[in-house]
Amino acid sequence: MDREIEIKLYKLLIEHKMTYQELADKSGLSLRAISSLVNNKTERIPKAALSKIATAFNLEDIRDIIDFKNEDKKDHQ
Repeated sequence: MDREIEIKLYKLLIEHKMTYQELADKSGLSLRAISSLVNNKTERIPKAALSKIATAFNLEDIRDIIDFKNEDKKDHQ
């Protein structure tokens, strides 16, 4: 069974009180790219985009941006 991946960008935006536009400005990514990521509509995320997002939010751990969905973790305990 494939594990579903969650992009936690919406949560980060809320926590940092940041708009899509502010993240686009800080990261250099397009507003369209940010929207696709927030809505989990992206199949592939370039490493450069992940790096820019991590820098914009001053993150140290990639799991703050992307992780396996919680439901799957419960199923495998």
